[in-house]
Amino acid sequence: MKVGQRAKLVILMALFAAPIAASLVAYRYGHRAPTANHGELLLPPAQAPGKPFERAGGGTFSFGELRGRWVLVAADSGACARGCQDKLFLVRQVRLAMGRNAERIARVFVADDGKAPDAAALAPYAGTEVIVRPPGAASAPMLGDRAHVYLVDPHGNVMMRWSDHAEPKGVIRDLELLLRASQIR
Repeated sequence: MKVGQRAKLVILMALFAAPIAASLVAYRYGHRAPTANHGELLLPPAQAPGKPFERAGGGTFSFGELRGRWVLVAADSGACARGCQDKLFLVRQVRLAMGRNAERIARVFVADDGKAPDAAALAPYAGTEVIVRPPGAASAPMLGDRAHVYLVDPHGNVMMRWSDHAEPKGVIRDLELLLRASQIR
């Protein structure tokens, strides 16, 4: 090989290797963009409680009844003061914003202090399953965490949570992505 041909070969190899080297450098040292989700992904996901709970209106409730549906879970006192009302409003509005996918989402409110909420206070949130957690009952964190709204997937995994003061548009975007990606109808 002549020197001129060898130089052409090296230049040609460099042209093919340069994008690979640049991508490796960018991958290793480049700035990583934040995740697209607005809520906090819970890893590893916990299983929703399997034991039955008392419904506020009487009877029993189990998260197993909602298998196959996405479930938004909010917990607060049975007195349901202003903060509680705000959470229930957020959950209701997020579900309504899902449009034709709204039927794929269920809502559960947990009265974590063992006191059943006043039915009149919950009237604007019809369709929400209201359950009462007995005081002192050991259970999943989502049933006593008043600072977050949790999401249970159709298989019963508690997999995501948002702050109780979350921006509704962010929650809606997260749910739209999950419902679009979900194969469960």
